[in-house]
Amino acid sequence: MKVAPWEAAINRWASTLERKHTGIFRMDMTWLTGRIALGGGIWNETNMAEVARAGITHIIDMQQEFDDTPLAAVQGIKVLWNATDDDFQPKHPALLQRGVDFALEALERDGAKLYIHCAAGVHRAPMMALAVLCSLGWDIDEAMNMIENKRPIVDFADVYVESVQGFLEQQPAKAER
Repeated sequence: MKVAPWEAAINRWASTLERKHTGIFRMDMTWLTGRIALGGGIWNETNMAEVARAGITHIIDMQQEFDDTPLAAVQGIKVLWNATDDDFQPKHPALLQRGVDFALEALERDGAKLYIHCAAGVHRAPMMALAVLCSLGWDIDEAMNMIENKRPIVDFADVYVESVQGFLEQQPAKAER
């Protein structure tokens, strides 16, 4: 069942209040495929341990606010800190290329699972997930619909979608899967 955007926003806000009040952070992770998850920040050792228990072997960290690398090293998880500001400005194709290269290399390994995240899993991480899925052969509209259906809180800012489209136009043609 699809949750209305306002309902998802209220749930997110309530979760944030609970975190501030109790100090308990739970992982905000949505599985897009059997091997690719999308979500919000990890922030601490407890959450990184939860990520590891979920079978995540690789992380693309799009947030500028926090580098997961030291937390992930303890769990044996590889991290690409692909930091970018959530400034609603066009993103350079090199930013997306770094993430796609890391993702494709990770997914070539049997059993590898990838977590793509930013601080809230609303703008930057969905942009990167879109680039990864399209690089795997997904049609951009189908990928966006799937991501939005699985994670209703996602907000595909036009400038970020245009950044992905510009990146894809620079890529060699791939057969759709």
